[in-house]
Amino acid sequence: MAHEDSQFVDNDALHNDSEDQSANPSGNRPFAVVVQKAMSRRTLLGGSLAMAATSGFLAPKAQMEALAQTFGGTGSLVGFTPVTVAEGAAGGLMPTLAKEYTYQSLIPWGTPIEPGATVEYAGDPVRRPTSEEAALQIGIGHDGMWFFPTGAFRTDNGVFNNPARQNEAGMLCINHEFGRTTHVLGKPLPENIEDVRVMQHVHGVSVVAIELDFFAGWKVVSSPNSRRIHVNSPMRFSGPVAGSKLLDNPAGNAPLGTVNNCGSGPTPWGTYLTCEENFNGYFGASSGFTPTEEQQRYGFTDNGFGYGWHLFDRRFDLSDADFVNERHRFGYIVEIDPNDASQTPVKRTAMGRFKHEAVAIAENTPGGRIAAYMGDDQRFDYCYKYVSDRGWQDAIAAGESPLDKGVLYVAKFNDNGTGEWLRLDMSVPALAARFSGMDELLVHTRIAADIVGATPMDRPEWTTIGKDGTVFWTLTNNSRRTTTNAANPQAPNQDGHIIRTKDADNHLGTTFTWDIYILASTTRNTEGVFTDPDAAYADPDGRLFIGTDGGQPDGLQDQLVVFDTTSANPSPRRLLVGVNGDEITGWTATPDRRFGFVNLQHPGNGDPSATNFPATPDGKTIPRDATLVISRIDRGVVGS
Repeated sequence: MAHEDSQFVDNDALHNDSEDQSANPSGNRPFAVVVQKAMSRRTLLGGSLAMAATSGFLAPKAQMEALAQTFGGTGSLVGFTPVTVAEGAAGGLMPTLAKEYTYQSLIPWGTPIEPGATVEYAGDPVRRPTSEEAALQIGIGHDGMWFFPTGAFRTDNGVFNNPARQNEAGMLCINHEFGRTTHVLGKPLPENIEDVRVMQHVHGVSVVAIELDFFAGWKVVSSPNSRRIHVNSPMRFSGPVAGSKLLDNPAGNAPLGTVNNCGSGPTPWGTYLTCEENFNGYFGASSGFTPTEEQQRYGFTDNGFGYGWHLFDRRFDLSDADFVNERHRFGYIVEIDPNDASQTPVKRTAMGRFKHEAVAIAENTPGGRIAAYMGDDQRFDYCYKYVSDRGWQDAIAAGESPLDKGVLYVAKFNDNGTGEWLRLDMSVPALAARFSGMDELLVHTRIAADIVGATPMDRPEWTTIGKDGTVFWTLTNNSRRTTTNAANPQAPNQDGHIIRTKDADNHLGTTFTWDIYILASTTRNTEGVFTDPDAAYADPDGRLFIGTDGGQPDGLQDQLVVFDTTSANPSPRRLLVGVNGDEITGWTATPDRRFGFVNLQHPGNGDPSATNFPATPDGKTIPRDATLVISRIDRGVVGS
């Protein structure tokens, strides 16, 4: 989901904006050179790849295993009737679903974070939210999310808990990646600090309590843990960079905020990880600006994405010496406790600083150590893995976070279908010669990865893990590629592809095998056509859900497709087609998988003449990002 919101970017090519401009000058051998030599190795990983989300749904493990046995799909894994190209291309004002499915729109931008918290913004083109209202409303740019079941219901007599109803009530954590200034404010640039605060408050994360009303469907309810976390919310740092002078500003300002929250992932211990992606675009320079090596490598420019925050908020002014290190405070994975609003969100610096797209955690490893897989979403950037030093349960029992002490690796792909995880720490002589310590190395993770010789990729985005340990990586596209290789066989790579890797030693090894799962270009001229794979989720039965981000062929809007990964011949089946100008993002589900949650991001690119979703079409109401709750009419497992 790499969008860089600028009034100076062609709206018809948003998925190809800044990621067309590689910030990687390393000269490392690109992945495309690797791919071309390995295309015949489709079966390298061997066998079928039935997959599962590793950490379940954050309920007790035995309970989740019982649920999987009770509610697991039977028969054909992907048995619904796909939306045809003709059906999908004929829509555009409202979503189109497979005939076996229905949907409900939930928490559109501007919904109060809980009933009565503030007024609702319902798409009025004249009166937009104030900064105070925006801080208490669901933000814009719906993206990665996760449902944390609670079984907690609110009644007139208080709250009661019923674990048996965990499929009907919980906390939904949802990212708000970005919003165009014209969409939010109705004008191209902010004119004062109040305008900037509105924009800052629609970014970030929402933590919202929802429950199922059998008469009215899913609804937002009150909870002491519901909250908005935005660009001006308190933050703290942990891991090797915490306390570093590289986070200090002469202004002495406390750490605040998270921004451009793209993909996400749950932890086995019940918290939410939100990923900061294109943070560089919110900075600019009000006076003379000559970028350093590090600023160039992370894509900082004097105008950023055209938000103009730096004109009114000194934190985001690269030329303001009092805030010289503010840029180092963004680009991390942030941990949030969905069930404790008193906990300050934590930026986990041991997992590196780059344009984090999403994160998938494997926990079924020797000793209970966790392995976290992460992509850096820019053309010609890298795939990463973090491995904790000790088992996560042992770490937590000792009062430590398993995300603070571990080893960060970056991937090198070989032509023969093997790969290496290259260590990024001070034990590597070339890195010890370049950096003064781990704090500096991690703040400049991209430069460290350049030095060790990682393989430049075609926009690594989401990761998801199968129950056999296979990791799927979506590579959305790379229209700037001019040469091919084994792992990136097309130049330019307009349509993107999906690769799969499998580590030695059950996720803890430093070697892996890999192959290409599917080239999106091979689906052209078929009923299963899709391009620009982005959001990804593998369910416990072996389905792979892929949301797309980019101009789809044959008149289609962005779409949600489902693969049966137990099949020897991957074939996408179209479950959902979105509305004009949108992107299909995020995925989560209730534990029984009877309800799935997926997002329609930036519908109509904010243009009410393109769509008024989720409102009834009227040509005037401003369209709003929203979550779709989708379910089979017969209440079967979603995706079946």
